[in-house]
Amino acid sequence: MQHLIIADSGSTKTDWALGTKRIKTQGINPFHQDDCTILAILQGELLPQLASLGLRVSDVEQVRFYGSGVRPEQQERMERLLGSIFVQATTIEARSDMLGAARALCGHREGLACILGTGANSCLYDGEKIVANTPALGYILGDEGSGAVLGRLFLNALYKKRLYAGAEEEFQQYSGMAMGDVINYVYRQPMANRWLASLSAYIHAHLEHPEIHALVVDNFRDFISHNILPYQRPDLPLNAVGSIAWYYHDQLDEAAQAAGYKLGCVVQSPLDVDSPSV
Repeated sequence: MQHLIIADSGSTKTDWALGTKRIKTQGINPFHQDDCTILAILQGELLPQLASLGLRVSDVEQVRFYGSGVRPEQQERMERLLGSIFVQATTIEARSDMLGAARALCGHREGLACILGTGANSCLYDGEKIVANTPALGYILGDEGSGAVLGRLFLNALYKKRLYAGAEEEFQQYSGMAMGDVINYVYRQPMANRWLASLSAYIHAHLEHPEIHALVVDNFRDFISHNILPYQRPDLPLNAVGSIAWYYHDQLDEAAQAAGYKLGCVVQSPLDVDSPSV
């Protein structure tokens, strides 16, 4: 029996779909990771899980990998690495997570597609290909709307005393980290973007505070004004994938309406779409 594997990979995790079955590995990003790191994930995390499902590598005929960091110059390299694992596959395709999201959200229709997870991205899609893309620039220079930027905005407001009384003490008790620990983690530890995005769970649990709610909405407003408005297509619905879009659906809708956009399809993963065109 032959199988198709579709992967959706972000900075934090990779979801692998084999029909109705799902498995997860850590995120794979060829822009940030070397060959050895990527192969270690494929060999050490993916293959054992495939085996637990009773799937042999030789059964895999097609692999479609959509990931952050799969820029045009990285496509051949990523396909080569996947080909070293799935040696009998006849089709291996590695493309950007943005194209995967657009195909899933819009199918063969024109639309605006967004990724709002650990990072953020967007595009104007014509039903077949991406025709315009505002550069995301990463969480230091850009990534408005992302979980990493939301975490950064929260910490900035927290330590500059722009949140409710007792917020800093409450967060320190929750995290076990004082301000110095947080600064050390952000500036000296690897994958600071992942850690910043992980603060979303805490932020979401405190949405009843007006200051926290405003941070979330303002993050989405910045995303729309900096990344979506340049497409000049308010006639198209705003579709989004990613944990930040999913869990903050109401706040995203609020920001979209304020900017004159209608929110369309919102899913946690492109693989959650009933009939993804991927």
